[in-house]
Amino acid sequence: MTPYERRTRACQDRLSTLDAAAVVCAPGANLRYLTGVDESPSERHFLCVVPADGDPVFLVPELSGTDIEETTWIDDVQVWSDDEDPTAALDSVLDDCDLGPGRVLLDGTMHARFVLDVQRLLDGRECGLAEEAIGPLRARKDEAELDALRRAGSVADAVMAGLREDAASLVGRSESELAREIERRLADAGGEGVSFEPIVAAGSNGAKPHHGHGDRVIREGDPVVLDFGTRVDGYPSDTTRTLVLAGDPPEGFETVHDVVREAQEAAIDAVEPGVEARAVDRAARAVVEEAGYGERFVHRTGHGVGLDVHEEPYLSTESETTLEPGMVFSVEPGVYLDGRFGVRIEDLVVVTDDGPERLNDSPRGWRVDG
Repeated sequence: MTPYERRTRACQDRLSTLDAAAVVCAPGANLRYLTGVDESPSERHFLCVVPADGDPVFLVPELSGTDIEETTWIDDVQVWSDDEDPTAALDSVLDDCDLGPGRVLLDGTMHARFVLDVQRLLDGRECGLAEEAIGPLRARKDEAELDALRRAGSVADAVMAGLREDAASLVGRSESELAREIERRLADAGGEGVSFEPIVAAGSNGAKPHHGHGDRVIREGDPVVLDFGTRVDGYPSDTTRTLVLAGDPPEGFETVHDVVREAQEAAIDAVEPGVEARAVDRAARAVVEEAGYGERFVHRTGHGVGLDVHEEPYLSTESETTLEPGMVFSVEPGVYLDGRFGVRIEDLVVVTDDGPERLNDSPRGWRVDG
């Protein structure tokens, strides 16, 4: 079996335990995970039906038929042309799959128009989300996935190290100029684009966790939150450091940075198989709260990372997910002081039988020379 067929068969095994007759995937991470097909969503019906029993079936536009046949392990690729009714073709595919009893699980990223078409053709059958079946599979990465994530992490680390070396020359640039520079450096280091729009948040903008970047010029003494990543073989990196590129930081910054760094260490130390995800969040939050900044830690401690930058498992106060070997997630506590500055430190971590393995190893201090 190819890795994709093994994943699909594992998905089918899960369907039988979920009282589900099939999964219907649309272009996106779930489809790529099961089939190897990396397709962008469009207005055309492009779906894959994975029944609990039997072989999956693709329904794709005629324009894509040959490419899909050459890309995927799935043999049954049915096409429809622009002068045909795609819902009639979809009805035929569902009939061919001869679905047994149970729910049909629909891809959570499927366009509403396709959801409505599938539901109408199912004639009142109960539906659910495909993530029920696929999410737990995607949460545990195989060796090929881990290799890609490690390499993506190494690219991000190399770029972060380069920014430290060139720190003095970055003062005086705008946040947006530095964001574009980061994109260029990620590509030059072997990355495949960016895994998300880079965050470059200088000074008081750092107190906005998802600021992005803008026209603000980076000045001496500004704490700068740098949050970015790239992809390797489709898998992303995601790392954050808070640096002062030149000059002395504002009053209180060193104390806050020490608190966040200690919180991250505590959280990573809590990672091991069998631990609930919320215990990792609790470990970070306890440090921040003890230091008196609990109300300024305004987000969860981390999120799973895979084909999607944000996926299961989530490290939040409510998450009862039990950590298992192969799970990969960010650990990124932060403290945000409105109108002053913010501090966030983030690494990706994989759960192993022996505890946590960091996928990032760039220096975590705020000084660019250490």
